[in-house]
Amino acid sequence: MDTIGKVAIVTGASAGIGLATAQRLASAGARVVLAARSGEKLLALAAGLKSCGSEALAVPTDMRVKSQVEQLAQTAFRHFGRIDILVNNAGQGLAGRVENVGLDDLLKVIELNLLGPLYAMQAVIPRMRQAGGGMIVNVSSMVSKMHIPGLSGYAATKAALNILSETAGHELAGDNIKVCTVFPRMAATDFGKNSLGDQELRSRQRSAGGSVPVDTADFVAGRILQAIQTEVSEQYMEP
Repeated sequence: MDTIGKVAIVTGASAGIGLATAQRLASAGARVVLAARSGEKLLALAAGLKSCGSEALAVPTDMRVKSQVEQLAQTAFRHFGRIDILVNNAGQGLAGRVENVGLDDLLKVIELNLLGPLYAMQAVIPRMRQAGGGMIVNVSSMVSKMHIPGLSGYAATKAALNILSETAGHELAGDNIKVCTVFPRMAATDFGKNSLGDQELRSRQRSAGGSVPVDTADFVAGRILQAIQTEVSEQYMEP
């Protein structure tokens, strides 16, 4: 997809991969709608993009709340008149072994990592169909294809997102709506620090992960942009 002039919603845009993706899309000529709970950070990012000549709209949104996600889509559509791209990036980690993972924490992560993307897809698909097509990118994780002790709950949410994404791609093919799943590796962001669950376990995992490749947020954002431009169904991080 040629991103020049396209309207792209990026969730989790206030920091990390989401912020870098918004910047990449803006640099590639897209008009960017920024979604996250951190309203002040979004407004500052939007102002920065506008100062560089890009069109940007900040819409504070809790992706766990379906009505807010629908309002996000309505606001984007009302402001720009179309929605071409959705990047479902907002997510949260969870540390805990199967035998004692906190169910309240797991439910929160399911709401954000699985239901949030579903709410967003349901909100944008009719509008993309109306415009003749679009591109949906769901940010998963390589953890969803591994078996790492202590990460079963988080991995399960991303594995479910993988199936949701792949199935949607088949369902929407006739509408010219492409769906891509992106699989980041470990990234140099604050994602781990913001995880729920057993923080001591999470800290030990980070310490033991010294030999694991660590990508910058901008590197991952570059792969997300590449996925949008090439319209692939899966995007991995290998150079």
